[in-house]
Amino acid sequence: MIINCEKQAIYEMVSTASRAVSGKMATPTLEGVLICATKKDLGGMIKISGYNLEIGITAEANCNVIEGGELVINAKLFSDILRNMPAGTVTLSSNDKNIVELKCGSTEYSILGMNAKDYPQLPGDADIDAEITLNGGMLKSMISQTLFAVATIDTRPALTGVKFIFEDNLLTMVSLDGYRLAVRKEAVDYSGSKTFIVPGKTLSEISRMVSGDDEENVVLKVTKRHIIFEVKEYSVITRLLEGEFLDHKKAIPSGGSTTVEVDTRTMIGSVERTSPIIDDRLRSHIKVDFADGFITSACTTTIGRAYDKIECKIDGENVSVGFSNHYLLDALKAADCDMVKIVINGPLSPVKIMPPEGDSFLFLVVPVKLKS
Repeated sequence: MIINCEKQAIYEMVSTASRAVSGKMATPTLEGVLICATKKDLGGMIKISGYNLEIGITAEANCNVIEGGELVINAKLFSDILRNMPAGTVTLSSNDKNIVELKCGSTEYSILGMNAKDYPQLPGDADIDAEITLNGGMLKSMISQTLFAVATIDTRPALTGVKFIFEDNLLTMVSLDGYRLAVRKEAVDYSGSKTFIVPGKTLSEISRMVSGDDEENVVLKVTKRHIIFEVKEYSVITRLLEGEFLDHKKAIPSGGSTTVEVDTRTMIGSVERTSPIIDDRLRSHIKVDFADGFITSACTTTIGRAYDKIECKIDGENVSVGFSNHYLLDALKAADCDMVKIVINGPLSPVKIMPPEGDSFLFLVVPVKLKS
């Protein structure tokens, strides 16, 4: 293999593909990235892939391919070398013994690569059941408003992902971890019916890749066991999660005895001002009173006491609710709108956080029992 490629371009490709590489794998090749160079009439194409048997990331770009070929290079070593190379054109060459020469300006490296035949094959897209195009900015927003409620402990693997529900030109994304639930809806140009669960770690990577530009599209290619996200020159393939996922519609309480409208940033500030004295080891919580046009946040721990009061609009009964400050803050910060509506149905019923108008998102936060 002999290729010439601009340093920054190949460095970004290797860095992105390396995010799917895990260190200290049983197979040394899985600690590397697979480089495939194909010579064409007008130059050539280079493809760099990382894969940890759960998620694979592939980057493609045009480059000057003098001689095609395949090989594997340790991802961390390759990325470190490229980062420290001077700006300019990088020449990468390898021989039949997998000795790799890297040159850029007056800088040269000689390292040992690995045989590409030992690299596991990434799942293909031959059995696609559905191909769906989504607006990149919309998908990025939907991910940010559901990812915070994904379970981090894999005792129930399905809950470590976000459920995608496509039905009648509507996409609903749902996540839950037993203490909170997030639902996000958007109209889409797909009339089919499709449901699957995407790992939260994969969606985190997709969110990093998507710029949020409304002109950018993301293509989803869904098979029975995998999903491929195509974002610009990158593609991400991951195994879909299996298992039972709670019926989110049954989990959402109907009605409410108290409805509150409050400025989102003001509410976030109030909870944050109450939080510094909370001791996470003792699972301390804050007491929030919704009464007489005010929201009062208070907390008493072994460290001390905190109190804060803000104005709001309240319709219904006065009520006091105990919250984990982290769970409440996560939901408020994910709201991404100037005002939020908080619907409460007693001190122990899950609290709904919604936009003042419409149902584009709904967050549930399970309260904690207040000590008398």
